[in-house]
Amino acid sequence: MSKIYEFNVKDRTGKETNLGDYAGKVLLIVNTATGCGFTPHYDPLEEMYKEFRDQGFEILDFPCNQFADQAPGSDEEIHSFCTMKFGTEFPQFAKIDVNGDDAHPLFAYLATEKPFEGFGKGIKNAALKKFSDMNNKKYGDKAYIKWNFTKFLVDRQGNVVARFEPTTDMKDVRAAVAAELNKS
Repeated sequence: MSKIYEFNVKDRTGKETNLGDYAGKVLLIVNTATGCGFTPHYDPLEEMYKEFRDQGFEILDFPCNQFADQAPGSDEEIHSFCTMKFGTEFPQFAKIDVNGDDAHPLFAYLATEKPFEGFGKGIKNAALKKFSDMNNKKYGDKAYIKWNFTKFLVDRQGNVVARFEPTTDMKDVRAAVAAELNKS
């Protein structure tokens, strides 16, 4: 069994959940924030979820407040915002840390499997890198995730097969998800 299935996480109500419950599914694991410039990613995420969930696809949403305090609400407030504004139906878990000494081991594992390779080219990406570097300086070598809406694609066997930074076009994320679903 893949290591990914050994992790336990808390759902938004505080109930312990084992990722082994998702064995055999294609997963997109994402750290999110409700007050981020990338928050509109919820729309294409929900579209993907509706289109692919019957094919064994799940999105696992982990709110995080470590990036410029862009997810300050409670788990229930965050959930209400996402369901009312974006109609999200995919599983949303309790708010976690993804960087530093208190980083959830799941995100340390994901980032070790698929390390950061950059935000890409262009002025916006360079600006995000500068802001990200300032924000993440306090986490040193434990700055696993560089910004909100970093996404990890996991295949049906539990292997981390891709990492998408928030600057990745959501059409490319969707194409990778579709390709992974078609492999099985």
